[in-house]
Amino acid sequence: MTTVCVNKSKKFLQNYGRLQRMRGLQSGCPNDVIEMLLLLLSYFEEEEESMFFHVEDGCLAEEVQLEQVPLTPTVIVCGQSCYSTTRYMLSLDQILINTNISSFISALCLMFGSYYCFNIHYPSELASTLEFLQRCFFSINPEKGTKVQNKNSKRPLNLNPRVLTLIQQLSDHEWC
Repeated sequence: MTTVCVNKSKKFLQNYGRLQRMRGLQSGCPNDVIEMLLLLLSYFEEEEESMFFHVEDGCLAEEVQLEQVPLTPTVIVCGQSCYSTTRYMLSLDQILINTNISSFISALCLMFGSYYCFNIHYPSELASTLEFLQRCFFSINPEKGTKVQNKNSKRPLNLNPRVLTLIQQLSDHEWC
């Protein structure tokens, strides 16, 4: 992504620099996945707050202010940063579904799977990031259509051109 996307937007470049500083000496698969996801959100100009809701590190399930959590499947991050968090929760329709998820990857998979298990359309504010994850990481590639719902109608949108462009650019760099 740094080769393909770094010159596309100032916000992406700023977030990339911030993530590199936050990461410090940490490395490994979970941190790589966190960084990749945050950069995807930045690339598609989608807000992290639409996917993640942050609470204090020692926050108990009953202390989460659910009325502030989005209705869509949301990962609740217990701590200030995804990097330093040891626990996650998952909410759906402002109800806690799982209150003790120990890994970021598990929380992400549970959140993403919720869209399919409960047949929920992707929210427009996360549509590109979720569709990219669907196609490139979860290998769900329908011939036509998408889980993104048009804001003005109940019909699904056609495939997002920004997602296709990023997939093509990354595949040109032998990523896929």
